[in-house]
Amino acid sequence: MNPSSQKLVKLEQMGLGPVWQRRVGSEAAQPAETLSENLPAVTDDEIAQMDWDALNLAINNCKRCPLCTTRTQAVPGSGATDAQYLFVGEGPGHAEDLQGEPFVGPAGKLLDNMLLAIDLQRDKQTFIANVVKCRPVGADGHDRPPSTDEAVACLPYLQRQIALIKPAIIVALGKVAATNLLDLAPDTALGGLRGTPHQHGDTPVVVTYHPAYLLRKPADKAKSWADLCLTKSLHDGG
Repeated sequence: MNPSSQKLVKLEQMGLGPVWQRRVGSEAAQPAETLSENLPAVTDDEIAQMDWDALNLAINNCKRCPLCTTRTQAVPGSGATDAQYLFVGEGPGHAEDLQGEPFVGPAGKLLDNMLLAIDLQRDKQTFIANVVKCRPVGADGHDRPPSTDEAVACLPYLQRQIALIKPAIIVALGKVAATNLLDLAPDTALGGLRGTPHQHGDTPVVVTYHPAYLLRKPADKAKSWADLCLTKSLHDGG
């Protein structure tokens, strides 16, 4: 048993462990309750050794950045843990913060339609996650993009998810996801990243628009369709 699993067992024996629930169609366990003060902060090296249960537990109890003080709950992600396709957004919004699931509401419905367009379904051959796992909130109380510091603090969780899933291809939904996955400057223009595959380690990455952006700019859906076709072609070896 690895150290992360041993820690989980000890916590459960002490009565501190969460009640686990599995999302229908998803292999990744989603905690129904979180600990609040009982877990110490985890290091990057510890995260890099975690299994799924330990990783979700750490995410739901994370205090690596100030976003933990304003969240309702963390949103680890959902889907098949052996997914061929990994879709990565920037961070949870208001609806996701309340429901604990990534990409719900209008943007989530559009993402579901985007998946169906290339013969995919949520939780089947797919995993959906975000760069940051807690909702970034602006001074006006509205959703905002995560800061560089917030993304850096949370990125080890996403890196571990990628290592556990071993996807055949990653789709970066929006500039925040693209720049963090590709280790680029935050002000890198999204348009210059589209249309050609990139690499995250040995895994090809396709960059496209975030569904929330497409709801505001529906004229760019045609460009997003081209990106999805590229994604499918790369996966199928075309």
